[in-house]
Amino acid sequence: MKHEIVKDAEKRMAKSVEATREELAKIRTGKASPAMLDPVRVEAYGSSMPLNQVATISTPEARLIVIQPWDKSLIGEIEKAILKADLGFNPSNDGQVIRVPIPPLNEERRQEYVRICRKITEEGRVAVRNIRRDANEHIKKLEKNHEISEDEAHRLLDQIQEITDQHIKQLDEIMKHKEAEIMEV
Repeated sequence: MKHEIVKDAEKRMAKSVEATREELAKIRTGKASPAMLDPVRVEAYGSSMPLNQVATISTPEARLIVIQPWDKSLIGEIEKAILKADLGFNPSNDGQVIRVPIPPLNEERRQEYVRICRKITEEGRVAVRNIRRDANEHIKKLEKNHEISEDEAHRLLDQIQEITDQHIKQLDEIMKHKEAEIMEV
């Protein structure tokens, strides 16, 4: 039976790992991904909306994103929004769909993306370690107040360290995969 503190820490660590994974998905690799257009906001119907709420985004080829607006009158706005987002893309439309070719990355840019990914991953590790610290402090406080025994406290601290190691390892795997994705030509 897992203690509530351990369960809570594990849940929070899993959220940190997932947030890091989502952040890394936004980083451009040589391949097209709908997540690359997540920062794009379109002025539609009197408000600013995420692109995926006004169009279908697909990647029929490795170096091409196709955007099919649900309302054809928004094609110009979508194109403007992509250019305004300053992602380095040059969209073109044929009146029905918008095609966004993904230019290949040069070596220098790849290295820069790897550095950015490492920084994001390190932030994820720090978040996991902060959760560990909070849980450990909570356990020590319970022990000090004699709400749990010394043996129980050591067992819980070991469990917290174990799940911390698991989540750090997950982050390292995600980073390794992302780096390989960026560096492949």
